Amino acid sequence: MRILGIDPGLNTTGYGVIDAHGQRLGYRGSGAIRIPKGPLPERLKTLFDGVSEVAREAQADVAVVEIVFVNVNPQSTLLLGQARGAAIAALVAQGLPVVEYTALQLKKSIVGYGRASKSQIQDMVARLLALPGQPGADAADALGLAICHAHTQRGLAALQRAAPPAGAGKIDVESGKLSAAQLRGMRLRRGRLVG
Repeated sequence: MRILGIDPGLNTTGYGVIDAHGQRLGYRGSGAIRIPKGPLPERLKTLFDGVSEVAREAQADVAVVEIVFVNVNPQSTLLLGQARGAAIAALVAQGLPVVEYTALQLKKSIVGYGRASKSQIQDMVARLLALPGQPGADAADALGLAICHAHTQRGLAALQRAAPPAGAGKIDVESGKLSAAQLRGMRLRRGRLVG
């Protein structure tokens, strides 16, 4: 599966592409879309066009975007939400299914700690993908989102192969959604779902 990770931002949007084959992860590329200062509509169009181009070139099977939470400054949150919306619209316009993870899920999946720093994420992404150096912070977050999705899909595939509890039904592997019966007895350990 080829996964495109997008870390949306109104000034810089990071992207990263990986291939996931079972336990193996392969680095395909990463970078950042720089959005010049100017009126908001023009910046959003630049972001939309940039993400559209990255999505076309990546030829990914799925895209992953970070979920934004309200922070101290509501104006910044609103602007980031608009950037995120432009990125998601661009991905959907390219025909990609979009999956979302929180920053906490990303950090736990990559570093094993929900309050990991940017440098810790960069270091672990470089290690997991056997990169010669650390990627930039925005690209590392995007690659981390892609890795987080690969880990989640691998776990869901393992659950799918296991016999589900009576009446639990099948796991929707594409969306990553589990029923309440399927989640019974499961817990998170280091950002991964375990039985």
